[in-house]
Amino acid sequence: MRRREFITLIGGAAAAWPLAARAQQGEPMRRVGVLVNLAADDPIGQARVAAFVQGLQAAGWVEGRNVRIDIRWAATSTDAAEIRRHAAELVALAPDVILASGGTTLGPLRQVSRTVPTVFTGVGDPVGAGFVDSLARPGGNATGFIAFEWSISGKWLELLKEIAPGVTRAVVLRDTELGSGASQFAVIQAVAPSLRVEVNPVNVGGAAEIERAVAASVRPFQQVT
Repeated sequence: MRRREFITLIGGAAAAWPLAARAQQGEPMRRVGVLVNLAADDPIGQARVAAFVQGLQAAGWVEGRNVRIDIRWAATSTDAAEIRRHAAELVALAPDVILASGGTTLGPLRQVSRTVPTVFTGVGDPVGAGFVDSLARPGGNATGFIAFEWSISGKWLELLKEIAPGVTRAVVLRDTELGSGASQFAVIQAVAPSLRVEVNPVNVGGAAEIERAVAASVRPFQQVT
């Protein structure tokens, strides 16, 4: 076997070695922080973390062998200060990367650190919220997965028009706590003229406000008896 072929063969074999095997040869222990916006006993949160750990194992990262996973459960997802406290605890551990599960965790986490590499999940509009520069080139220290393609918001108005062709006015309820609200409404607003529908945004911040907004929007159409 010629020298070049031998080097190529060895290089290919080395690339195929499991990550766990490399760890046994002196690879340093990696540290991963996980910030979850659910309670520790929440079944959905438990399932997500279990899937994450399973995915790491499939890639060769085994907890206790070559990776350590630190989890913080931020059950009070509406309390930014509480989430920020949990985020600060994770950052203080100097992790190699932090997984931010849920859109409400990323903002408080970025207030604590703009340098620790961060992967997020379940964020509605990371661009509109200012978390990343663009989907193609996130920039900074954060990247991840959006909850859904928010441009699909225009389809909601199209479906409404199919269900009720006579609709000419529509109220769009927006949660002021969600960074995706502005971008979603922009898409709906862009589609509205072609459907001959006038859309009006109404900002709401809870169940009570939603009820008041719905009542106010239908009041002009109620018949006086």
